[in-house]
Amino acid sequence: TCPNGVVATGGAVTKCIEDECDATPCGMDQTCNDPDTASNKLHDFVCTCKSDTSIKKTDGPATCSKDECDANPCDAAQSQVCNDPVKTLASVKDFTCTCPNGVVATGGAVTKCIEDECDATPCGMDQTCSDPDTASNKLHDFVCTCKSDTSIKKTDGPATCSKDECDANPCDAAQSQVCNDPVQTLASVKDYTCTCPN
Repeated sequence: TCPNGVVATGGAVTKCIEDECDATPCGMDQTCNDPDTASNKLHDFVCTCKSDTSIKKTDGPATCSKDECDANPCDAAQSQVCNDPVKTLASVKDFTCTCPNGVVATGGAVTKCIEDECDATPCGMDQTCSDPDTASNKLHDFVCTCKSDTSIKKTDGPATCSKDECDANPCDAAQSQVCNDPVQTLASVKDYTCTCPN
């Protein structure tokens, strides 16, 4: 039996531990310090994180890093993928949750991975919206269709459903004529009127 309590059966102890750090108990990402090698006291070594020297633990490796994704903070039901770029204890809520369609939120789960882009009413009130592929959550594939003329459509943005022919100033401004376009659709052409002041 060594002075520090190390015991061997059937023979001499090969070596009474003088410095517990010789056995590399802290691992490679931490430094080890045995403050009392003279008395050979066991379990008094201290592990200190190399990444943050304020983090220490006696008699075993310290917890130097933390992957916030281990707690599954993203919404698995929406197939969100978690990524924690800086896995230190000081780095909090820097993880990202990414939806299959590429929508990303930092520091928390994405409230809703866009399933139907039309939910955000991107076409306005005078047009209908359709999202042909909500299953794959593909972005920018919604189609806006004019209610006034369903043949007029545009993908990934509102369509141009109306046209005021008076915008081109077709009346004689020198004579102070006033323009009025009663039906402002693309199909309605040359239905504007020019009215003289008298």
